[in-house]
Amino acid sequence: MASGNEHRMVFDIRGKRRHVVKAVYAILAILMAASLFLVVGPVNIGSLVGGSSSESNLAGEFEQRAERVETELQKQPGSEDLLAKLTTARMNAGQQLLATGPNGEVGQTVESRTQYQKASSAWSEYLKATQEPNPNLAQQMAGVLFGLAQISRTYEEAQANISAAAEAQKTYAAQRPTLNSLSTEALYTLYAGSTKEAEKTNKAAEAAATSKFQREQVGNQFDSAKKNAAEFQTKRAEAEKAGKEAAKGGGATNPESLENPLGPTLGGGLSE
Repeated sequence: MASGNEHRMVFDIRGKRRHVVKAVYAILAILMAASLFLVVGPVNIGSLVGGSSSESNLAGEFEQRAERVETELQKQPGSEDLLAKLTTARMNAGQQLLATGPNGEVGQTVESRTQYQKASSAWSEYLKATQEPNPNLAQQMAGVLFGLAQISRTYEEAQANISAAAEAQKTYAAQRPTLNSLSTEALYTLYAGSTKEAEKTNKAAEAAATSKFQREQVGNQFDSAKKNAAEFQTKRAEAEKAGKEAAKGGGATNPESLENPLGPTLGGGLSE
């Protein structure tokens, strides 16, 4: 873990893939913008702000807590309760390690990504251990996985994170079927590539609206996202095809880098 406010910069769009990165910015940024329009979006921005020395100390405390839980898991492998605690501790550590810029913008760091990835791994193990995932933890993890999608380095990685975010949000929305939870699920599902399922969920979100204005906004944001989601899936398929062709030709596969497809919505990517 970095000391104080020191974080390493790993995001750079100066290379030849900068056009790909910028294209994916445009394709996916609407997802965050739409969620913020609904007031309580899939990611609670206020809860993610970090960067002070006290917050760094908190990150260390959460990491130590996670390590203690991991020790307990060695004695009780597959414990549902312990895996939930481990997921929470890693997630909280990651939130404390996010960087705040001079204008209040929030950005991912190498350290926050590491903790979020560990939270994702713990969450996967937790899902294997439980038959009824905690809906509140699922909602929080949907935001974490969405955060990881923002800093995915390949289309494949972005797809995996977005799909996992959609599943986590679906778990939450099943228990808390509100306008916001359902519309967020619909958008995640749309970008994950399941258009018909997303349309069905968005209809349920519109039905949960309490005014004509809300229904129209939910419908408009979904319609606006359709084209961008389709473009993202097309780009992903093209990258996958190029990788397979390169492999057949005996060359080294080198998937297009997406260092931070949603970076601008949270302050510009992985920060120092």
